[in-house]
Amino acid sequence: MFKMSTLDKQNQYHALRKQFPVFSYKGFHLKKLKKRTELGFHFEAGSKYVFRPRWYFDPGQFEYLWQDTKQADMLLFNLGMVELISYWKAFCSPRIRVEPYAMTERQQAWWLKLYRYGLGEFFYTNGIPGPGREMLAFEYPENCPLMPEKSVFPADQPDKKVLVPLGGGKDSAVSLELLQSSGWEVIPFVVNPRAASRDVLLAAGFRPHEWIALIRHIDPLLLELNKQGFLNGHTPFSAMLAFAAHFLAYQTGIRHIALSNESSASEPTIPGTKINHQYSKSLEFEQDFRWYIHEYSGHNINYFSLLRPLNELQIAFLFSRFKHYHHEFKSCNVGSKDDIWCTSCPKCLFTYVILSPFFPPETLINMFGKDLYSDTALKETLDDLCGLSKSKPFECVGTIEEVNLALSHVIKATIDRAGVLPPLLAYYKDSILYERYKDVPLEDYIRSFSKDHCLSEEFATIVKNAAHA
Repeated sequence: MFKMSTLDKQNQYHALRKQFPVFSYKGFHLKKLKKRTELGFHFEAGSKYVFRPRWYFDPGQFEYLWQDTKQADMLLFNLGMVELISYWKAFCSPRIRVEPYAMTERQQAWWLKLYRYGLGEFFYTNGIPGPGREMLAFEYPENCPLMPEKSVFPADQPDKKVLVPLGGGKDSAVSLELLQSSGWEVIPFVVNPRAASRDVLLAAGFRPHEWIALIRHIDPLLLELNKQGFLNGHTPFSAMLAFAAHFLAYQTGIRHIALSNESSASEPTIPGTKINHQYSKSLEFEQDFRWYIHEYSGHNINYFSLLRPLNELQIAFLFSRFKHYHHEFKSCNVGSKDDIWCTSCPKCLFTYVILSPFFPPETLINMFGKDLYSDTALKETLDDLCGLSKSKPFECVGTIEEVNLALSHVIKATIDRAGVLPPLLAYYKDSILYERYKDVPLEDYIRSFSKDHCLSEEFATIVKNAAHA
């Protein structure tokens, strides 16, 4: 396939905006079918392209406790607004016509910020200068109704249940363990379950009927447009997860939603900018989302990230205690369909590095299928992770500092144990970074507890006790 240059993509961006000046959010629905419930959305790019993405869940997995139709419509509208990003980005139309509800100025500004920064990587990798307010404007049909006013949960809402979204990596496994061991009734929630997510849940003691699965179907037309060379790239999936979890929390009567995003997620991928692959996992988005649902959908929903006070080193240390997950978890996106570690991508190498201070080498080799420190083809990836290149990989990886601390610690431990370093560690040892980090005690990071979080005291105590145990 012909690969477009940066200038070609810039020209395509402007051409598409001119050709498709309006992208429409036509509507949404919730439909009860025979064996499942369907959430449907309707988008259009001009009159030429029509998209009808669908989400499905089995209502038998939980009992509807709270069914205010107007409130459910508002939550579905919001889910449609974030689902729309995946389709709008193919055209980047300068106007979005929102037909279900009109939004306030503050609400529009909130969505504009999410589109702008949630698509920061998309614009950067397509060579498109990061747009400002001119990126898009919202418009509405005449006499468009305002969003319904928010309602709240009943006062006697049970408060010991917590909805936990998870994928299948180490972070969500740690959250499951900390919450379950603290007496919380955990209700796991998965979008498009894969083998790793099922394996982690089974290892945590959950049976298939005890977790909620949402199945998201992308409209095939979008995939076809991607093949044809329309604009494509990363979207803020975690923001979509937030709105999906909020919808389920409301429908099931669960007040608490506990994510597993750590403090490290807030570090930009491109230093000195707001371009962050993990923008919708950052503390900034978490705070913005809490404000949004307080203002527009029900103020006693408690959305937070349980692991926000911790760094990746601490999470890896905690994860090392939970041996029943060590051969079940997978964080590799490249190998997710085959339930493997591809052992060639930044996520695989980062996970290997961050775990290596806390796992014997033979255990890691057994988990990943090979010794990643012996793979010289990963040198450039290592440079990206530790800060020897201009930017971090566009992946869910930890901070540059955490990677350097882990590598420096492992080098000293390997020399003490074996005397000989594998190629990647030997390569790193010759860098200026090793000299900078080799004497920094790892213990200071293992015992830290960031004050930048949204946890209530009861949840903060759970995490603090684990970090200091």
